Amino acid sequence: MKVLRIVVKWIFIICLPFLFFSASIALVFNSEWIFHYGFQKYNVAQTTGLSDAELSRIPSSWTRYINSGEEYWQIIITRDGSSFDLFTQEEQYHFKDVKQLIWLDYRVLAGVLGFALGYSLTSLFWRRPRYWRQLAVNVVWGSGISIGLIIVLGVASLLAFDRLFLQLHYLIFTNPFWSAQGYMLLLFPEGFWFDGALIWVGMMAGMAIIPGVVATVLLKMNQRKSLSLL
Repeated sequence: MKVLRIVVKWIFIICLPFLFFSASIALVFNSEWIFHYGFQKYNVAQTTGLSDAELSRIPSSWTRYINSGEEYWQIIITRDGSSFDLFTQEEQYHFKDVKQLIWLDYRVLAGVLGFALGYSLTSLFWRRPRYWRQLAVNVVWGSGISIGLIIVLGVASLLAFDRLFLQLHYLIFTNPFWSAQGYMLLLFPEGFWFDGALIWVGMMAGMAIIPGVVATVLLKMNQRKSLSLL
Protein backbone atom coordinates (compact mmCIF):
# COMPACT_ATOMS: atom_id res chain seq x y z
CA MET A 1 0.00 0.00 0.00
CA LYS A 2 2.87 2.35 0.80
CA VAL A 3 4.48 1.70 -2.58
CA LEU A 4 1.16 2.44 -4.31
CA ARG A 5 0.84 5.76 -2.47
CA ILE A 6 4.36 6.74 -3.53
CA VAL A 7 3.66 5.83 -7.17
CA VAL A 8 0.37 7.75 -7.19
CA LYS A 9 2.04 10.72 -5.52
CA TRP A 10 4.71 10.94 -8.23
CA ILE A 11 2.17 10.48 -10.99
CA PHE A 12 0.34 13.50 -9.57
CA ILE A 13 3.54 15.54 -9.38
CA ILE A 14 4.45 14.68 -12.99
CA CYS A 15 0.88 15.42 -14.10
CA LEU A 16 1.13 19.05 -13.02
CA PRO A 17 3.68 20.13 -15.69
CA PHE A 18 1.57 18.37 -18.33
CA LEU A 19 -1.52 20.11 -16.93
CA PHE A 20 0.02 23.59 -17.11
CA PHE A 21 1.56 22.83 -20.53
CA SER A 22 -1.65 21.56 -22.15
CA ALA A 23 -3.95 24.12 -20.50
CA SER A 24 -1.81 27.04 -21.66
CA ILE A 25 -1.69 25.67 -25.22
CA ALA A 26 -5.48 25.38 -25.25
CA LEU A 27 -5.81 28.95 -23.98
CA VAL A 28 -3.36 30.40 -26.51
CA PHE A 29 -5.02 28.78 -29.51
CA ASN A 30 -8.46 29.89 -28.30
CA SER A 31 -7.46 33.48 -27.48
CA GLU A 32 -8.77 35.67 -30.28
CA TRP A 33 -7.07 38.76 -28.85
CA ILE A 34 -3.67 37.27 -29.72
CA PHE A 35 -4.72 37.25 -33.39
CA HIS A 36 -5.95 40.85 -33.28
CA TYR A 37 -2.76 41.93 -31.49
CA GLY A 38 -0.52 40.16 -34.00
CA PHE A 39 -2.40 41.50 -37.02
CA GLN A 40 -2.00 45.04 -35.76
CA LYS A 41 1.63 44.70 -34.64
CA TYR A 42 2.84 43.17 -37.90
CA ASN A 43 0.77 45.39 -40.22
CA VAL A 44 -1.00 42.38 -41.70
CA ALA A 45 -3.60 44.57 -43.39
CA GLN A 46 -0.82 46.14 -45.44
CA THR A 47 1.06 42.92 -46.27
CA THR A 48 -2.10 41.02 -47.26
CA GLY A 49 -4.13 43.83 -48.79
CA LEU A 50 -7.12 42.73 -46.72
CA SER A 51 -9.34 45.27 -45.02
CA ASP A 52 -9.56 45.52 -41.24
CA ALA A 53 -13.17 44.32 -41.44
CA GLU A 54 -12.11 41.13 -43.23
CA LEU A 55 -9.18 40.55 -40.88
CA SER A 56 -11.44 40.95 -37.86
CA ARG A 57 -13.45 37.92 -39.02
CA ILE A 58 -10.47 35.57 -39.00
CA PRO A 59 -9.91 35.06 -35.22
CA SER A 60 -13.50 34.06 -34.47
CA SER A 61 -13.58 31.89 -37.59
CA TRP A 62 -10.44 30.11 -36.34
CA THR A 63 -11.72 29.37 -32.82
CA ARG A 64 -15.04 28.22 -34.26
CA TYR A 65 -13.19 25.90 -36.65
CA ILE A 66 -10.88 24.22 -34.11
CA ASN A 67 -13.78 23.54 -31.77
CA SER A 68 -16.12 22.19 -34.45
CA GLY A 69 -16.39 18.99 -36.43
CA GLU A 70 -15.41 20.72 -39.68
CA GLU A 71 -12.50 19.03 -41.44
CA TYR A 72 -11.04 22.09 -43.16
CA TRP A 73 -10.80 25.77 -42.31
CA GLN A 74 -12.52 27.53 -45.17
CA ILE A 75 -13.19 31.23 -45.03
CA ILE A 76 -14.47 33.36 -47.90
CA ILE A 77 -12.88 36.80 -48.18
CA THR A 78 -13.97 39.74 -50.31
CA ARG A 79 -11.34 42.03 -51.77
CA ASP A 80 -11.76 44.60 -54.51
CA GLY A 81 -15.30 43.37 -55.08
CA SER A 82 -14.26 39.72 -55.62
CA SER A 83 -14.87 36.81 -53.26
CA PHE A 84 -12.44 33.91 -52.92
CA ASP A 85 -11.21 31.20 -50.54
CA LEU A 86 -8.60 32.77 -48.31
CA PHE A 87 -6.49 29.62 -48.05
CA THR A 88 -5.20 27.25 -50.69
CA GLN A 89 -5.84 23.50 -50.46
CA GLU A 90 -2.32 22.92 -49.10
CA GLU A 91 -2.85 25.53 -46.39
CA GLN A 92 -6.17 23.94 -45.44
CA TYR A 93 -4.43 20.57 -45.12
CA HIS A 94 -1.93 22.15 -42.75
CA PHE A 95 -4.64 23.71 -40.61
CA LYS A 96 -6.28 20.28 -40.44
CA ASP A 97 -3.01 18.88 -39.06
CA VAL A 98 -2.84 21.70 -36.53
CA LYS A 99 -6.42 21.06 -35.45
CA GLN A 100 -5.64 17.38 -34.85
CA LEU A 101 -2.75 18.39 -32.59
CA ILE A 102 -4.99 20.80 -30.70
CA TRP A 103 -7.54 18.04 -30.13
CA LEU A 104 -4.71 15.78 -28.92
CA ASP A 105 -3.82 18.56 -26.48
CA TYR A 106 -7.47 18.69 -25.35
CA ARG A 107 -7.39 14.94 -24.62
CA VAL A 108 -4.13 15.23 -22.67
CA LEU A 109 -5.59 18.16 -20.73
CA ALA A 110 -8.75 16.21 -19.88
CA GLY A 111 -6.72 13.20 -18.72
CA VAL A 112 -4.22 15.01 -16.49
CA LEU A 113 -6.88 17.39 -15.14
CA GLY A 114 -9.13 14.45 -14.24
CA PHE A 115 -6.30 12.66 -12.42
CA ALA A 116 -5.12 15.82 -10.64
CA LEU A 117 -8.63 16.66 -9.46
CA GLY A 118 -9.27 13.07 -8.38
CA TYR A 119 -6.05 12.93 -6.38
CA SER A 120 -6.65 16.35 -4.81
CA LEU A 121 -10.27 15.62 -3.86
CA THR A 122 -9.31 12.24 -2.43
CA SER A 123 -6.60 13.85 -0.30
CA LEU A 124 -9.02 16.51 0.96
CA PHE A 125 -11.86 14.02 1.48
CA TRP A 126 -9.61 11.93 3.72
CA ARG A 127 -9.80 14.87 6.14
CA ARG A 128 -6.52 14.10 7.87
CA PRO A 129 -3.95 16.89 8.26
CA ARG A 130 -1.09 14.71 7.07
CA TYR A 131 -2.88 14.06 3.74
CA TRP A 132 -3.55 17.76 3.28
CA ARG A 133 0.11 18.56 4.01
CA GLN A 134 1.27 15.86 1.59
CA LEU A 135 -1.00 17.29 -1.10
CA ALA A 136 0.50 20.75 -0.53
CA VAL A 137 4.04 19.36 -0.68
CA ASN A 138 3.23 17.54 -3.92
CA VAL A 139 1.84 20.73 -5.44
CA VAL A 140 5.02 22.58 -4.50
CA TRP A 141 7.10 19.85 -6.14
CA GLY A 142 4.95 19.82 -9.29
CA SER A 143 5.00 23.60 -9.55
CA GLY A 144 8.76 23.69 -8.98
CA ILE A 145 9.43 21.16 -11.75
CA SER A 146 7.08 23.11 -14.04
CA ILE A 147 8.86 26.41 -13.35
CA GLY A 148 12.21 24.78 -14.11
CA LEU A 149 10.90 23.55 -17.47
CA ILE A 150 9.36 26.94 -18.18
CA ILE A 151 12.70 28.67 -17.58
CA VAL A 152 14.37 26.29 -20.03
CA LEU A 153 11.63 26.89 -22.63
CA GLY A 154 11.76 30.65 -22.14
CA VAL A 155 15.54 30.88 -22.47
CA ALA A 156 15.55 28.55 -25.51
CA SER A 157 12.84 30.66 -27.18
CA LEU A 158 14.77 33.87 -26.61
CA LEU A 159 18.10 32.46 -27.84
CA ALA A 160 17.11 30.27 -30.79
CA PHE A 161 13.40 30.57 -31.51
CA ASP A 162 13.71 30.46 -35.31
CA ARG A 163 15.76 27.25 -35.28
CA LEU A 164 13.53 25.58 -32.67
CA PHE A 165 10.39 26.62 -34.54
CA LEU A 166 11.71 25.10 -37.76
CA GLN A 167 12.80 21.83 -36.10
CA LEU A 168 9.45 21.56 -34.34
CA HIS A 169 7.66 21.63 -37.69
CA TYR A 170 9.96 18.96 -39.12
CA LEU A 171 9.28 16.83 -36.04
CA ILE A 172 5.49 17.02 -35.71
CA PHE A 173 4.33 17.39 -39.33
CA THR A 174 4.61 14.63 -41.93
CA ASN A 175 4.14 16.89 -44.96
CA PRO A 176 5.59 20.23 -46.15
CA PHE A 177 2.25 22.07 -46.20
CA TRP A 178 3.26 24.17 -43.16
CA SER A 179 5.42 26.20 -45.59
CA ALA A 180 2.77 26.45 -48.34
CA GLN A 181 2.82 29.80 -50.12
CA GLY A 182 -0.31 31.90 -49.68
CA TYR A 183 -2.06 34.06 -47.16
CA MET A 184 -1.15 31.78 -44.23
CA LEU A 185 2.48 32.97 -44.10
CA LEU A 186 1.38 36.58 -44.59
CA LEU A 187 -1.20 36.42 -41.81
CA PHE A 188 1.08 34.59 -39.39
CA PRO A 189 4.71 35.68 -39.81
CA GLU A 190 7.44 34.24 -37.60
CA GLY A 191 7.22 37.22 -35.24
CA PHE A 192 3.56 36.38 -34.61
CA TRP A 193 4.56 32.90 -33.42
CA PHE A 194 7.46 34.26 -31.35
CA ASP A 195 5.05 36.55 -29.50
CA GLY A 196 2.60 33.66 -29.13
CA ALA A 197 5.35 31.48 -27.65
CA LEU A 198 6.21 34.14 -25.07
CA ILE A 199 2.55 34.53 -24.15
CA TRP A 200 2.27 30.73 -23.85
CA VAL A 201 5.32 30.56 -21.56
CA GLY A 202 3.89 33.42 -19.49
CA MET A 203 0.57 31.63 -19.10
CA MET A 204 2.33 28.44 -18.03
CA ALA A 205 4.39 30.40 -15.52
CA GLY A 206 1.26 31.94 -14.00
CA MET A 207 -0.46 28.57 -13.78
CA ALA A 208 2.58 27.03 -12.07
CA ILE A 209 3.43 29.88 -9.71
CA ILE A 210 -0.04 30.53 -8.26
CA PRO A 211 -0.75 27.01 -6.86
CA GLY A 212 2.90 26.69 -5.81
CA VAL A 213 2.74 29.92 -3.82
CA VAL A 214 -0.64 29.03 -2.26
CA ALA A 215 0.62 25.58 -1.23
CA THR A 216 3.83 27.08 0.25
CA VAL A 217 1.85 29.63 2.27
CA LEU A 218 -0.47 26.92 3.61
CA LEU A 219 2.50 24.77 4.62
CA LYS A 220 4.14 27.69 6.45
CA MET A 221 0.88 28.55 8.22
CA ASN A 222 0.48 24.93 9.27
CA GLN A 223 4.08 24.84 10.49
CA ARG A 224 3.60 27.97 12.60
CA LYS A 225 0.37 26.56 14.00
CA SER A 226 2.12 23.33 14.97
CA LEU A 227 4.96 25.25 16.67
CA SER A 228 2.49 27.36 18.62
CA LEU A 229 0.92 24.21 20.07
CA LEU A 230 4.25 22.97 21.47
